[in-house]
Amino acid sequence: MRTVGFSTTPNLVLRLPMWRSRLMLFMLFFVFMLLLIRAFWIQGPGNAFYEAKGVRGTQRELELPASRGKILDRNGQVIATSLEAKSVIAYNDTVPDDLAVDKVQKLAKLLQLSESELRKKLKEDRKQIFLKRQVDPAVAQQIKQLEIPGIGLNNEYRRFYPEGEAMAHVVGFTSVEDRGQEGMELSREKELAGHPGARRVVVDRLGRVVEEVAILQLPQNGKDLQLSIDSKIQFLAYNAVKNAVEQHRASAGGAVVLDTQTGEILALANYPSYNPNDRKKLTGEQLRNRILTDTFEPGSTIKPLTVAIALEKGAITPNTNMAIGAKYLVGPKPITDTHPYSNLTISQIIQKSSNIGTAKIAMNNLSAEEMWNFYTSVGLGQAPKIGFPGAVAGTVHPYKKWMPTDQARISFGYGISGSLFQVARAYTIFARDGELVPLTIERSPQFKPGTHIISAKTAIEMRNMMESVTEPGGTAIKAQAEGYRVGGKTGTAHKLVGKGYGNKYRAYFAGLAPISAPRIVVAVMIDEPTAGSHYGGDVAAPVFSTIVSETLRTLNVLPDSNMKQMTLQDKNPTEIQIATVKTNVAVLKR
Repeated sequence: MRTVGFSTTPNLVLRLPMWRSRLMLFMLFFVFMLLLIRAFWIQGPGNAFYEAKGVRGTQRELELPASRGKILDRNGQVIATSLEAKSVIAYNDTVPDDLAVDKVQKLAKLLQLSESELRKKLKEDRKQIFLKRQVDPAVAQQIKQLEIPGIGLNNEYRRFYPEGEAMAHVVGFTSVEDRGQEGMELSREKELAGHPGARRVVVDRLGRVVEEVAILQLPQNGKDLQLSIDSKIQFLAYNAVKNAVEQHRASAGGAVVLDTQTGEILALANYPSYNPNDRKKLTGEQLRNRILTDTFEPGSTIKPLTVAIALEKGAITPNTNMAIGAKYLVGPKPITDTHPYSNLTISQIIQKSSNIGTAKIAMNNLSAEEMWNFYTSVGLGQAPKIGFPGAVAGTVHPYKKWMPTDQARISFGYGISGSLFQVARAYTIFARDGELVPLTIERSPQFKPGTHIISAKTAIEMRNMMESVTEPGGTAIKAQAEGYRVGGKTGTAHKLVGKGYGNKYRAYFAGLAPISAPRIVVAVMIDEPTAGSHYGGDVAAPVFSTIVSETLRTLNVLPDSNMKQMTLQDKNPTEIQIATVKTNVAVLKR
């Protein structure tokens, strides 16, 4: 046999057509060209798309928060400020779907969320979502230590109120977005808020900032706001009202203090109140700024205004004698007094708070139009223009609709409504020799001229009458303030319950001090006192006394009395003795 070589075996000889070889070569060349074109596209014209994809995974635009302006009291003490805090943000496009259960549980606990609620937020179809705002730095640090991809922290601010409950109704509070919700925070939102900025940063897979790329916009901080409120006077007024509400088991109370020289509001105190730093259990009752937002029938506190109209008209004098009697019939229901009187002078009508006497002055000497014009001229029926949210106008019905019974009742404070703030402002005409003072809640120490409503002679006569209210024989001996002459008017008004008057009362006292040269007007309201007396002279007058004494000393106003008066009560509560002790006290002269 002839041996055949392996390489020359016929079975292994392969013969291919030339066209197949060329086709294969062409296909390899085509694929290679596609790869070249693709590489060129990625590196050239199409680079922006891939760069954007990369940037989206590593770069973020973060807000640069603006610091909200501070709120200061008249002495520069901070009553609202912004503290640094953190917000927790989830970048849902980078949070892993298979996040460990233990980490989800820990994060939910730190954020005070349920696990299901947290998972729901992480699955939302949004690029980023706030999981929680205004987180304490200590909690934020614990979240950072969890090292969860896609969970980041951002700087922001949260509001802090050093004065707490005492100043809550004045400053109000902000939301988690740092926007004003109540009080001056809401009223001056535009000035306080400022404008946030923005920056672009590079983050790692855990959401931590590793590089700042650019500042897109610089933040503009808000402007500071200085109020006319004195935090010391506000605190003592708040405590005085709170103690009275608790002592008399009342539902609420309020007090307002005005500077008659500058028109500045020195205090707006309400109780019950709330802590603006912790609003978890906040209710509507706590939110109400009763001094400005609640209207009521002012009762006997309106009597000095009625008498002032008749004095100004020349129809009466302080010594005019008037027959009173046990009843005065105007319409179907007679008008009565707490105690019957036979005859009283005009001054005694104010001192004793006679409904009959006041009604007779109105019905015999004044027209409905004259009364309506006067009440509206001192601000009743008109919302105070002090830039405070929620201030109400009250009601003074058109005089053309008044019946004789309406005129008689309105003369001593029924059938008309207003706020405690409006009553206090109306009393400035007696403090400023007939001028109605323009009021402000912002710091404004300059003397402001007012609008003349009555003559100085009438104002001085009314001051003397109101001083007699706090002297022996008056309805408010407990309003006396040691070292200072004071004057004012009590009020005890039935509250409307349904369609009629029930067994509930509001106790008031509004007055001014010192009488020789009035510097402040103070008005007090205690709502629904239920323990003991419900009369303004017993419930509201002592609060007035406390506030006046402390406020005048705070303002460095010299005493104007050369007598030190102390009110003593015997075992019989209806008998009051006044012990006077001469002291060497300088008399204020202006």
